[in-house]
Amino acid sequence: MSGFLKAQTLGDVFKHLFIMAAIVLVLLFLFFFVYLPSTTNHGETISVPNLAGMPVDELEDFLADKDLRFYVSDSTYEQGRAPFSVVTQEPKAGEKVKQGRKIYVSINMKNPPLIKMPKLIEGSVKNAEMILKSYDLNLGEIKYVPDLAENSILRQFVNGREIKPGEPVAKGSRIDLEVGNGLGNTELDVPLLVGMPIDEATMLVTGQGLQIGSVSYMAAPNGEVDGTILKQRPIAGDSVKTKIRTGELIDIWVAGPQPVTPIQ
Repeated sequence: MSGFLKAQTLGDVFKHLFIMAAIVLVLLFLFFFVYLPSTTNHGETISVPNLAGMPVDELEDFLADKDLRFYVSDSTYEQGRAPFSVVTQEPKAGEKVKQGRKIYVSINMKNPPLIKMPKLIEGSVKNAEMILKSYDLNLGEIKYVPDLAENSILRQFVNGREIKPGEPVAKGSRIDLEVGNGLGNTELDVPLLVGMPIDEATMLVTGQGLQIGSVSYMAAPNGEVDGTILKQRPIAGDSVKTKIRTGELIDIWVAGPQPVTPIQ
């Protein structure tokens, strides 16, 4: 009789343990597969919206409707964007994230930062364009002035004020340039070249800061020696134009056949 009662007692113990284990398993199943998914939106994601260009004061309400948040992580300056608008974001637009995720954004500054003005002087306009672009500066007006340094930048300006290399300038500023046109300020009487040998005429012209332009050859009149200048333009003493500026050209017509090697 006592052995039977003892067996029944052990059976009851195992039965109770089995029931308790079953209850624990059911509770674990309900917690992990029912309760947690319902409270954490397990497996549910949303697509990150494109925030580029959006004013920062509109972000909170816009993202709250999508169960997202934002944090301003940085500020920068980009030409053409409105102040205090979004420039970049992380995660990027279109990425899948959980609801409640924080979006990190970079905001455009109201005032552009100051940078050091690059040196454009003595360089070409084409080179200046590339340098200005790399510094986030804009090429403004190009004004050509009399100077023998043709197409060489002489001075650089911001808002009408000459600015030297290394001086502070705001990003996005317009830089105006003063460029040499290859002609000097000095005015000279047009030299008389007619009747001179071409080599002597060339020396005279270059010595006065002028240049030989086009050289044409024509049959020599009777008595004229080959290589003698027969005509020139502009004409010396011409009533229309008797003055010429440094760096300008004088076209000449020379007696005789064109040489195989052009005269320098």
